[in-house]
Amino acid sequence: MTSRYDLILAGGGLANGLIAWRIAQLRPDWKILLLEQGNRLGGNHTWSFHQADLSEAEHAWLAPLVEHRWPGYRVRFANLKRGLSGGYASIPSDRFADRLHTDLGDRVRTAVEVAAIEPTRVQLADGQWLAGRAVIDGRGPRASDHLALGWQAFLGLEVQLTAPHGLTLPRLMDADVEQGAGYRFVYVLPLSEDRLLIEDTHYVDQPLADHGLLRRHVRDYASRQGWVIQEELREETGALPITLAGNFDEFWREIGDVPCSGLRAGLFHPTTGYSLPHAVRLADRIAALPALSSPVLLGVVREEAQRQWQRQGYFRLLNRMLFLAGRPEQRWRVMQRFYRLPEKLIERFYAGRLTALDKLRIVTGKPPVPMTEALRAASLRSPQQLRNPE
Repeated sequence: MTSRYDLILAGGGLANGLIAWRIAQLRPDWKILLLEQGNRLGGNHTWSFHQADLSEAEHAWLAPLVEHRWPGYRVRFANLKRGLSGGYASIPSDRFADRLHTDLGDRVRTAVEVAAIEPTRVQLADGQWLAGRAVIDGRGPRASDHLALGWQAFLGLEVQLTAPHGLTLPRLMDADVEQGAGYRFVYVLPLSEDRLLIEDTHYVDQPLADHGLLRRHVRDYASRQGWVIQEELREETGALPITLAGNFDEFWREIGDVPCSGLRAGLFHPTTGYSLPHAVRLADRIAALPALSSPVLLGVVREEAQRQWQRQGYFRLLNRMLFLAGRPEQRWRVMQRFYRLPEKLIERFYAGRLTALDKLRIVTGKPPVPMTEALRAASLRSPQQLRNPE
């Protein structure tokens, strides 16, 4: 072991990248190292969030990474078209990588594979050990028998059109499309007057393997809107976890004694799978620590994850109703009904800050799925029950 760091971060995705970048801003004397197996940080992603998801202070320090902002967004369903005024923003992974590589410099090492992780050291695939006061494992989600998950699976194409598309606001959900084995919608971000990101998105039990079908969906959708694709610039795919039920203590017992971050720590919105607001808050908390040690860091991350888990029980209930109640091709009705609710309630939903009155309002009235199926879905509260519902 030739070097000792204050912090080693394994995995150069969103969560670990933000932690390293925030530490560089607030604790420039800390010796940190960010390891990424790819050639660049961040992979191939677009991270989006609502204005109300973050505080003013959080918006301020994140701002250099944001490339696109819009004053609102639109949704479309078979019997509803609505515009909402809450701001929306996106960070493309290229901008994320460019800024972090510039600001962090030699504190980033790419094209390195991590073979083993312990609380205070990391072994690389070439056998080299790197030591630190603490290590954070941010290498993405891991399978666990103590979580029952659905998935928001998507494939997106960034396309250059032959003419302006005419959109001024994103379409966060266009569910006025053919449904399938789960809730399906198309997500559209206007990146310039003639450039779009179009994502075909499905809430399904398992990630979708037929990328060819999803590409055809995107191209067919563009054609139906009257948009002529001149060039497909980029493709991104993903499967975001949607939490239906779980055992928090057992999940964290599996994690062991190595601190983790991001999706690996369960830090994401349980209904959308979006993790950026959680990653921002965790980065702030870690950078504000007076000193680093592995036990302290593990306690901070677990406490953050536990607080979020306790706040998210209602969301897990709604997720079970969406995934388990009613025929799959009719589940769009759940979201159509949701988007008829007051705008501020919708804003608080995405921010994960529902009030007691909000929760009552969401389930009041005639349900868009059969009542008996909704009640049955609500009663299944453990992963074991969901895997063996009888």
